[in-house]
Amino acid sequence: MNAINKMTNHFYFGGCDTIELAKKYGTPLYVMNEEHINERCQEIRDDFLNKYENTKAVYASKAFLTMKMCKIIEREGLGIDVVSGGELYTAIKADFPMEKIIFHGNNKTLDEIEIAVKNNVGRIVVDNLYELELLNSVAQAFGKNVEILFRITPGVDSHTHKYISTGQVDSKFGIPLKGDIINEAVKKAMDLSNIMLMGFHFHVGSQLFDHSSHIKAVKILVKLMDDMKKKTGFVTRELNTGGGFGIYYKKGDEPKPLTYFTDAIMETIIDECKTYGLLIPLVIIEPGRWIVGEAGITLYTVGAIKEIPDVRTYVGVDGGIPDNPRPALYGAKYDVVVANKMDQEKDEVVTIAGKCCESGDILRYDLEVPKLHSGDILAFKSTGAYNYSMSSNYNKIPRPAVVMVCNGEDQLMVRRETYEDLLKNEL
Repeated sequence: MNAINKMTNHFYFGGCDTIELAKKYGTPLYVMNEEHINERCQEIRDDFLNKYENTKAVYASKAFLTMKMCKIIEREGLGIDVVSGGELYTAIKADFPMEKIIFHGNNKTLDEIEIAVKNNVGRIVVDNLYELELLNSVAQAFGKNVEILFRITPGVDSHTHKYISTGQVDSKFGIPLKGDIINEAVKKAMDLSNIMLMGFHFHVGSQLFDHSSHIKAVKILVKLMDDMKKKTGFVTRELNTGGGFGIYYKKGDEPKPLTYFTDAIMETIIDECKTYGLLIPLVIIEPGRWIVGEAGITLYTVGAIKEIPDVRTYVGVDGGIPDNPRPALYGAKYDVVVANKMDQEKDEVVTIAGKCCESGDILRYDLEVPKLHSGDILAFKSTGAYNYSMSSNYNKIPRPAVVMVCNGEDQLMVRRETYEDLLKNEL
């Protein structure tokens, strides 16, 4: 997928010359590789869906979502999870099968719940008792029965950045397993006229290289399944184990194959259910970043180069926080190549600065590169997840275009915003 053309010494991605892509579409430019996405989906089918009975996989669309992406996921036989009305609307406009959608969110609005119920979304993951009551009233108004999962906070601390850790006790997500809250929630759901409780959901965090937190959470959830059966008579039919499988971003990262997580999850569920004498529920996984993270790159053009003697050399590019907030938000780091100088020795160290009016708009500190000049093209790798989806118009900067590449062919997927687009809603 990633290659160097020895004739041009250019960086190729998905069979396409990235320098030609930059000329054709301009920069900054998001480039997504459909081959990589297809391969990851195939791996899910081979090593999880076809390996274990009674399993499902849904794509966590918050990582990257367009109508084209919906079509790819539908073709690959996976479901989609959404967390907002906008993501759900995108799936609706793409004619994605509604029964294969799972709707998450810790504070769904009335409008979002109405859209989900009206369009027969397959599962709604209920985060709290307020939402449970609201959902039931909406379902009654539409004359629908809604199948739900309860999101559980298992109290597991994953070793990742605190902003992407979600399974600890002190979390804005889910129902904590403290006191009698979950008992009350299960009893309430069983009593409500238009609610069908199917099971439970958990998510322990993102960008994980160790499966220990998944194993701990599974054990906690299976015990919960047993407790709820004894206390309320509820039999769990579905257990959604979330995602969070880590990918490669930079030197030192050691991502594991999908089976490292899924085999551990399934073996633990099977063993624990056997111990408690429970039927094995339908098991769901929700990979997002793992499917699209390494499938994307972002191209930038070098502009001003500012050398501060004996201190630092700043290399300005035509993007920054608006197209990739993760370095400023999480301290995220990426592998970077000079796409038009792949054959040249890296003999200087520079800091890549974004163009926004923020001192924190630094895309990469202390990067080893060949001698740079204005007009060079930089390619930031592994930007397929949480770059386009988190992009903004800070400093009134239009969002970049998104291009899909596959087997040497390129296709515009999202057009570049214009200045006029920035003002279209202003009065």
